[in-house]
Amino acid sequence: MSEKGVLSESLQHPRRSLGNRYRSQAEKFLELSNGDDENLSWAEQNARQSILYDFTNGENWKALVRIKAITGDVVGIRAVLEDLFAVLGRDPENMSQLDGIDMLSSSIGLMEAALAADPLDPDLWWERVGEDDKKLADFITRLRGLDISDPRASILFSRRVERIGEKGDEALFIELTRFLLAQRPDNHEAWEEIGRLYERRGEYDQAWLCYDQARIHFPGSTARGRFKERMVDMVEGGGKSPWKAPGISDRVQFMERMRELSSRKTSEEPTETIENKKDNPLWEIDSLLREGNSNEAFFLARRMAAEGIEGAEAKVNELLEEMRIG
Repeated sequence: MSEKGVLSESLQHPRRSLGNRYRSQAEKFLELSNGDDENLSWAEQNARQSILYDFTNGENWKALVRIKAITGDVVGIRAVLEDLFAVLGRDPENMSQLDGIDMLSSSIGLMEAALAADPLDPDLWWERVGEDDKKLADFITRLRGLDISDPRASILFSRRVERIGEKGDEALFIELTRFLLAQRPDNHEAWEEIGRLYERRGEYDQAWLCYDQARIHFPGSTARGRFKERMVDMVEGGGKSPWKAPGISDRVQFMERMRELSSRKTSEEPTETIENKKDNPLWEIDSLLREGNSNEAFFLARRMAAEGIEGAEAKVNELLEEMRIG
C-alpha cells in the first residue's frame, strides 16, 4: 500500500481525542481573533483538522461553519455543507436545500438541523431510531437510495448497521452490510464483522469469503488466518472431516452477487463490436470503468480472476491500488 493510501485510511477512522483537541484550539484562536486575519486563519486550520481526525462529532463541523460565517466565506460554507452531506450519504433532498439560500445567515441553522435529524454519533443515532420501528423502516428504505461511496459514509453507516445487528436482526444486518460493501468494497472492518456473523451461524464458506475480502483490501488483516486456525482446532477436537476453502464456483457466485448489488444499470447496454470482445476479454470491465461503475467493475474483475481469465488478476490489483489511493 502506498504512503498516501496508508495516510488516507488512518484519517478516515475517527480519532475523537485528536478531534476534540483541534476543535478546542480552533475555539481559542477564534476568541483571540477580534477580526484578526491571522488568528482566524489558525482557527480555521484547526477546525479543519478536528473534522479530519473525527468526522463523527457534529461539534467539529459546527465550529468550522461558524468560522466560515465570520470570515464571510460563502463558497467555503457551501463546500463544508456539501462535505457533511457526503458523510451522511449524498441525499438529493438534502443537497437541494442548498439552492438559493443565504449561506451567511442560514448555514449554522441548516447544519444544526441536519445533525439533529441525522446524528453522526452512532449511539445517539440509535437512541433516536432504534426503538421506533417506523423510523428504522424509513432508514432502511432511505439507505438503499443514498450515495454512500464516500469512505467516511461507509464507516458511518456500517456502525449504524452494526447497531441493528446487535439488536439481534442478523438477516437484516447481513443484507444491509452487503449492500454497503457493494458501494464501498474497501471497508475491511465491515468484511470482518459480517464474516464473524457468518462464522457464528456456522456458514463457514461465506465466512471465509468475507475474511478473504478483508485481506484483499487490507493485507494486514489476520482474520482469514485466525479463522483457518479455529477451523483446524474445531475439526481436531470434534473428529469432524477437514474443512476446505470454498471452491471456484462458490467464489464466482459470491462475486457475482456482490456485483449485482453494486450495479448501476443504465438504460443502454454497453456497445462493443464482436471483434473488440474477442480481442479484449476484459472489455466489460473497461466499459464499466468508462461509465464510472468502478465497484461493479471490481467485483466483475474478481469473479473473472477466480475463473482464471487472463489479465483479470492484474486488473484486480490495479483497481485495488486506485481504491487505496482514492
